[in-house]
Amino acid sequence: MDPVRAFIAIDLPEYLRRGLSVQIDRLRDALTGIPIRWVRPEAIHLSLHFLGDTDLAQVPELKQGLEGLVGAIPVFSISVGGLGCFPNPQRPRVVWMGIQEASGTLVHLQQKVEAMCAQLGVPREKRGYSPHLTLGRIRPGGESKAAGELGRVMMTDGVEHLGVALVDEVVLFQSELKPDGAVYSRLASVRLRAR
Repeated sequence: MDPVRAFIAIDLPEYLRRGLSVQIDRLRDALTGIPIRWVRPEAIHLSLHFLGDTDLAQVPELKQGLEGLVGAIPVFSISVGGLGCFPNPQRPRVVWMGIQEASGTLVHLQQKVEAMCAQLGVPREKRGYSPHLTLGRIRPGGESKAAGELGRVMMTDGVEHLGVALVDEVVLFQSELKPDGAVYSRLASVRLRAR
C-alpha cells in the first residue's frame, strides 16, 4: 500500500471557521489583483507537526504514542487574532492569523508531539514553532506586488481578536493533494485530559 501524507494538528470549531471565512473574503476583496491562493476555511487547522509520507500501518503506533503524551496534558484554550505574513512583510509568501496561548501549554504540547515523532524516525522541524493559521499563499512572482498592499491592509484592517477555542483533542490527519487544494481526513484523534 502506498504511503499517505500525514500531519498532526488541532482542529478548529465551526464558529471560528465561519469567522476565518469572513476574514478571507474581506482580505480577498482588499487584495484584488494580488496572486494569492486562499485556503478553504474547512481546511484551516493549527499544525503541530508534519510527518510527510507515512505508512498507514504506522497509524496505530502513532495513535498510541499520542495517547501516551496527550492524555497527560490538560484541556486549554487558544485565542485567535492578528494578521501577519511569513517570512516578513517585505517578502510575503504566506498570509496568516495569529494564535495566542499565555500558559505555554500549546508550545509544550507541540514539543512533546515533535519528540514523540522523532522517536519514531520522523525528522524534527528545522524552524522553531510559530503557531498560526494559514489563510493564503502568495503565488511565485507576486511577492513584490503583495508587499505594499499587505502592509497597508494589516495596518488599517488588522484583526485584533477573532475568538477563543477550547483545545480538547489532537488529530492525526491524512492530506490528499487535489487540483483545487488539499483535502484532509482524520486517521485518528486523541483527547486531552479533562480539567
